[in-house]
Amino acid sequence: MNSDNPTKQISLNLVAICVFGMTISSLVTPLLNISSTVPILAIFAIVVGTTIDGLLLDSIAATLILDAIAGTKPAYRQRIIHHEAGHFLVAYLLGIPITGYTLTAWESVKQGNSAQGGVMFAPPPTNISSQLLQQYCTIWMAGIAAEKLMYDKSQGGSEDRQKLQGVLFLAGKQQQEIVYQENLAALQAKTLIEAHWEAYQALIIAMSNRTVVADCCHQIDTHKK
Repeated sequence: MNSDNPTKQISLNLVAICVFGMTISSLVTPLLNISSTVPILAIFAIVVGTTIDGLLLDSIAATLILDAIAGTKPAYRQRIIHHEAGHFLVAYLLGIPITGYTLTAWESVKQGNSAQGGVMFAPPPTNISSQLLQQYCTIWMAGIAAEKLMYDKSQGGSEDRQKLQGVLFLAGKQQQEIVYQENLAALQAKTLIEAHWEAYQALIIAMSNRTVVADCCHQIDTHKK
């Protein structure tokens, strides 16, 4: 949700909490007549597991846990759906083939993808034209634009921004150009979503029901102007 990987930060925070817990347990366990070895071993296992997850597994376990906890809140799930529907709608309107989507970390892992989830579409070609590059930038910014339209501000999208900025940097763009194209892409995404608002709302319902990609596209065609 921010510019850094939030699950990696949570993993580091968990390690810090475990160290603190280890210190506290050494003071409390004698009062409860519990062997101090038990909490130490438990905390050690958590620290080792968290470290391995963060360093070797790209924080998959932490992401799954975080997503499962946050997923108990309907508002969180709705925000995710609105965000991903923005990506889906704009990608479809711009003619970029969509191969699938997931709305939870577990769904994504089950499909053999990273735990982050989201809308999957054809990657940009190596020799990409400036026009097509701008279209991809618009797609990457569409989730943020959709959230802002619905909630006035965006909580997600840091990875989208990083991807956009990274691709533009590799394309030889200077920082000022990157900022300009990012802002332009956000405006273009917002304009497209607003212009096809009924299709966007229909898509949200379809994705909430885990409708297959082809039927989601049909919903867009049915409701777009």
